Amino acid sequence: VWLNICVPLPVENELPHVTFTTMHICENCVTKVSCYPLKHLLKSALLIAGAAVFQFYRSLNIRVALVGLEVWSDGDKCSITQDPFTSLHEFLDWRKVKLLPQRPHDNAQLISGVYFQGTTIGMAPIMSMCTVEQSGGIVMDHSDNPLGAAVTLAHELGHNFGMNHDTPERGCGCRATVDRGGCIMTPSTGYPFPTVFSTCSKKDLAASLEKGVGMCLFNMPEVKVLYGGQKCGNGYVEEGEQCDCGDLEECLNPCCNASTCTLKEEAVCAHGQCCEDCQLKPAGTPCRDSSNSCDLPEFCTGADPHCPANVYLHDGHTCQGVDGHCYNGICQTHEQQCITLWGQGAKPAPGICFERVNSAGDPYGNCGKDAKGSFAKCEARDAKCGKIQCQGGANRPVIGTNAVSIETNIPLQEGGRILCRGTHVYLGDDMPDPGLVLTGTKCGENMMCINRQCQNISVLGVHDCSAKCSGHGVCNNNKNCHCESLWAPPFCDKAGFGGSMDSGPMRPTAEIDNQSRCNQGARGHAEQFTTQSHHLFFHDHFCCISDPRTIKQTVSKILM
Repeated sequence: VWLNICVPLPVENELPHVTFTTMHICENCVTKVSCYPLKHLLKSALLIAGAAVFQFYRSLNIRVALVGLEVWSDGDKCSITQDPFTSLHEFLDWRKVKLLPQRPHDNAQLISGVYFQGTTIGMAPIMSMCTVEQSGGIVMDHSDNPLGAAVTLAHELGHNFGMNHDTPERGCGCRATVDRGGCIMTPSTGYPFPTVFSTCSKKDLAASLEKGVGMCLFNMPEVKVLYGGQKCGNGYVEEGEQCDCGDLEECLNPCCNASTCTLKEEAVCAHGQCCEDCQLKPAGTPCRDSSNSCDLPEFCTGADPHCPANVYLHDGHTCQGVDGHCYNGICQTHEQQCITLWGQGAKPAPGICFERVNSAGDPYGNCGKDAKGSFAKCEARDAKCGKIQCQGGANRPVIGTNAVSIETNIPLQEGGRILCRGTHVYLGDDMPDPGLVLTGTKCGENMMCINRQCQNISVLGVHDCSAKCSGHGVCNNNKNCHCESLWAPPFCDKAGFGGSMDSGPMRPTAEIDNQSRCNQGARGHAEQFTTQSHHLFFHDHFCCISDPRTIKQTVSKILM
């Protein structure tokens, strides 16, 4: 399954804005008996499962849009075995290399006919939504009822969003009792199947979004690629429709006729953050603030009811106000990961802890696994990309119910000892150990952890991209310059109104109109510009330009 997902921005513990995610679903039925004649039935079952997932996530103001569905009837496209860890790795690698370049989507899930070892019926990386490497999961087709796979898929998707299990010690509120299925993020689900999310899941989601997880989800999906065909009332504005506010029963939009998907009289728009009282907001109106130190703001264009697609700082860019580098719109640091594992007061251990512990190549100190599935030793230069080593914080890890604390005392040549605190965290059969340093974490000056190696950020192209912004802007994830408020895209080398080709203008329409009048007046009087009239000229005709370099550039341009 390929998914396009929209998710909401958390505002005062509420999730009022709908966000979208596009999802792609794959089913490997090669191991199933009579796969070929059942192919159309499998697709029908997958559509039922996809529709159920859509309904589950609507309560969180998340729209899950199915943009791809395929049944692997001629052979698996990647190696799927009874080992869930290996199968997950193989599927995510195939998604990154083969699927994603051909069919853009936010998340992919494999529903497999292979029975996994042990009690695992699904697996997905935590807080991995929108990442190229890990935005996806695997689900075992464990029930004749499509709802069974749907619930497991929703559960694994929840892990991608950053939701942890609803364990007893968390005290989660669930509006469905156990005999009615409980909640979706319960560690072990069965019949009757759960259909709702707990209070813990909602808090986990809000916390993840605040950290920058899901930066790709604030854009409307491309309606032409939605799986299942066009329909008035599905909530997506498709070809021939002016608006779509859902079914008649659920539509509360005052600007849209739900039965015809047309705008009401005198309405110019019906949807979007740049639509207010059925009219377009002026250009330059902020429509999406920066959510973290790696995010960039967006502004209304004055011509579109929707806020421009979300953009953020180019991978490898220095975080704004934080000692770290941006990766997938998140500022990853050792310190933040230590706090996640050990609570407030935790901090990264000295470098010698990483070097000594991660050179072991065992479950407690490693740089991941090699091609044979064995724990790999970290080279000294890559030590800070292996298992996270911390100091301080709580007495035991604050994440997971079966976390193992691994404390190592290292003697120093000058006397004394250093205590290094590592973890092996068991979050359940469906979640890999989060004790490894996250991709994108700073591991040295201009260095970042990529594929368990400490590499120079230049491999990401951030320096080449930033160089074209003339010192007056930063490079975004689309490799375009996001200019300061007085400079114009695309290269921030001329006077303008800030922003980028992707984000809309940073300054309001009133300022833009005022600037236009200033420039027109300046052209009319440029011939009168003399050394003696500097003050009057600037006062009368450059009232809205405050940067002297901008004034000089504009004067030169006018006199050309």
